[in-house]
Amino acid sequence: MKKLILLFIFSISFACKEDKKNSKELPLIVKEEVTLKYAQGFLITKFNTFSILEIKMPWPNAKQPFKFLLINKEDAAKATILRSEYDGIIMTPVQNIICTSTTHLPALELLNVEQTLVGFPGTDYVSSTTIRQLIDSGTVRELGKNEALNTEVLLELNPDVVIGFGIDGGNRSLETIKKSEIPVIFNGDWVESSPLAKAEWIKFFGALYDKEKEADSVFNQIEEDYLKAKKLAQNTKSKPTVLSGAMHNDIWYLPNGTSIEAQLLKDANVNYLWSSTEGSGSLKLNFESVFVKAKEADIWLNPSNYTSYQSLKNGNENHILFDAYQNKNIYTFTNTTGATGGVLYYELGMTRPDLVLKDIIKICHPELLNYYEPYFLKPLK
Repeated sequence: MKKLILLFIFSISFACKEDKKNSKELPLIVKEEVTLKYAQGFLITKFNTFSILEIKMPWPNAKQPFKFLLINKEDAAKATILRSEYDGIIMTPVQNIICTSTTHLPALELLNVEQTLVGFPGTDYVSSTTIRQLIDSGTVRELGKNEALNTEVLLELNPDVVIGFGIDGGNRSLETIKKSEIPVIFNGDWVESSPLAKAEWIKFFGALYDKEKEADSVFNQIEEDYLKAKKLAQNTKSKPTVLSGAMHNDIWYLPNGTSIEAQLLKDANVNYLWSSTEGSGSLKLNFESVFVKAKEADIWLNPSNYTSYQSLKNGNENHILFDAYQNKNIYTFTNTTGATGGVLYYELGMTRPDLVLKDIIKICHPELLNYYEPYFLKPLK
């Protein structure tokens, strides 16, 4: 904290032309460090007239963090800022924003700032009805693909900030944008290791819009609902066995035991048959090893991107050999889509893990949550 204060003393000074009688030193006393209960990928330190946002883990194994100065226009006008000290300077509250992943969009809606979105790559993947209206009206421009953004349109829009997404920071389009002095922040919510940690990134957006209290309130409600559902599930005596994933090119892909998906299954108090495995990425198994272990599994969740029993059979004939297939006990989020085919789970699931958990609980423990209808997970067609 002392280093941050000293850094800001040297990086911001009053404009020389200001009348000394009217000038006041920018207060450097720390107001607060934004409380983060679960998220580890970012840090926000609030001073009296500015904040410093640090992205600690924008992608796995990132070599160094990124640091951004958040300051309103009035205070910025009184200061001379050494831009070289920061990876970007953002005027708050943000008025125009570009996001590059559908997972960024729910936070805008929950904070009631979706109208600030001016561009997005791959608009057909957006499921939100509110944002689809903005797209259809031309308010939100199409920007091509995340890995090859239409930089001409993006520069024309001249947003206050671009929220990027990258697995290694090698996006050339975003590098071009940064050279144009438009701040680019790599959002690392997907790197987090727990459902609630991912959801807590709404506080990151809260800082950009000066809506910290609103972001806290939204997250606290999500957390409360998640923990309440988890506690309810832990009191059940039944523990159905669960299979997940499906075959592709003779390889069965399914979540490892330390994945977010497996954590949700654990919190739903089910017996996920590969819960004891560890590692990064998905498990890659042959059919025989899966069949021996899961032939009699009670429930089959998320059979990859297959949308029906017929397509699952067409994908690989061996899929029909499982009891869950024979008993029509397969559930998927693939068929819950927006108007243009975007899968709602991919957009909203990270921000609303409470709904994902309730879906699993309702399917695996139907006697619980009497008045709840699954939001993402539906029976396979």
